[in-house]
Amino acid sequence: MMWPARLFTFSSNDMAIDLGTVNTLVYLRDKGIVLDEPSVVALETIDGVTKLRAVGTDAKLMMGKTPEEIRTIRPMRDGVIADIDVAEQMIKHFMDKALGGASRMPRRHKVVICVPSSSTQVERRAIRQAATNAGAANVLLIEEPLAAAIGAGMPVTEPIGSMVVDIGGGTTEVAILSLRGLAYSTSVRVGGDKMDDAIASYIRRKYNLMIGEATAERVKMTIGMARKPEDGVGLTMNVRGRGLVGGIPTEIEINQAEVAEALAELVAQIVEAVMNALEQTQPELAADIVDHGIVMTGGGSLLRELDTVLADATGLPVVVSENALTCVVTGAGRALEDAVFSGVLSES
Repeated sequence: MMWPARLFTFSSNDMAIDLGTVNTLVYLRDKGIVLDEPSVVALETIDGVTKLRAVGTDAKLMMGKTPEEIRTIRPMRDGVIADIDVAEQMIKHFMDKALGGASRMPRRHKVVICVPSSSTQVERRAIRQAATNAGAANVLLIEEPLAAAIGAGMPVTEPIGSMVVDIGGGTTEVAILSLRGLAYSTSVRVGGDKMDDAIASYIRRKYNLMIGEATAERVKMTIGMARKPEDGVGLTMNVRGRGLVGGIPTEIEINQAEVAEALAELVAQIVEAVMNALEQTQPELAADIVDHGIVMTGGGSLLRELDTVLADATGLPVVVSENALTCVVTGAGRALEDAVFSGVLSES
């Protein structure tokens, strides 16, 4: 689909935003990625009046440690807006910061925002409204698997079948791509957040120990694994939290095999989504995927041995993109800058 020429008049303030459940990244035209911060907002209520206290990195440091009058919020859930008012404040803060301050942000700039392929029209309208209210003059959307594939350098403009598995904070997007479009896509609500929850829940059940989000995330990143290690134990680490019996601070030791057990069900869901996608793929596209394999992107793809688990399940070569964490926003940025990819952008 060809867009009117007015959509491609541009300024140096045009930007692409990967509005993630866990992190938000901003790509500025001709400058690249200029911001990468947690999608967290801290609000302070004094005498019944609520105001913004902190956004991003500063707000994340407060999680689980705030007094009664301050609360931390993640306005994104499963890749879409859960709290539109807070999301609008967060987007405005990040847009201002990317441009060096509110005074330098004119309303003429264009913003490309990444959305899950499974997001509804209502969810997409909410994202467009939040970005418009935050100061964007023109908001275009790009589906996350397409952006991830562009960012990973896959041949999305050619008549070649490619497969991308993008595992973000809230969702896993599985897509078959060809000729600037999605030949097939599916999304499961499994991502980094659910992995953190699964680890925290496992430790609570097995050790009667309550740990916070940040601790669960640290366990995942330090010793997280998609399958049990060969020696049955693997690496270990000490974890501190509040004991459910007696309520006193307690420390336990957890190993990789236990973390793999905690994540087993979520890993199985990702594998199932990939297998279902392959079953739905047209024969000619499937032949291309056999030749080129599967490319994994997103922070969740960095979970140890997940690529090997997928390769064993599918019998196909699986590669984790070199810039897995930034593929989506890089791809959206390239679509913003290069007219070759203009067909992947939409207004709805």
